[in-house]
Amino acid sequence: MKDIVFIKGLTVETIIGVYARERSIRQIVSLDIEILTDISGAAGSDRIEDALDYKAISDRVTSYTKNSRFFLLEALAENIATLILDEFSVEWLRLRVCKPGAVQNAENVGIVIERGTQPADR
Repeated sequence: MKDIVFIKGLTVETIIGVYARERSIRQIVSLDIEILTDISGAAGSDRIEDALDYKAISDRVTSYTKNSRFFLLEALAENIATLILDEFSVEWLRLRVCKPGAVQNAENVGIVIERGTQPADR
């Protein structure tokens, strides 16, 4: 059985959007990340070295997103997912990227993607 480590509501200011006015201002995006992992080693040892370092993931995703300049949330999400899969050697993740205030009268808009291979026993 695998477990999920999550990061919820990670907010980052970045350049995102297709309209000219959006290209000249930083806007907030909110990220929820769920990562499939096995926590049994960390649970047994109680050592950070045996855990998936969610602070390191948060810091890396924040830095990457801050410095990005995508037009679409879809492109941003795909690139963040690839970064996490490659740099942190995880098998599977679910990523939710939201752009609050992008649509009038809506609290939030965004996308959810899943990438990687989810084990059959999940």
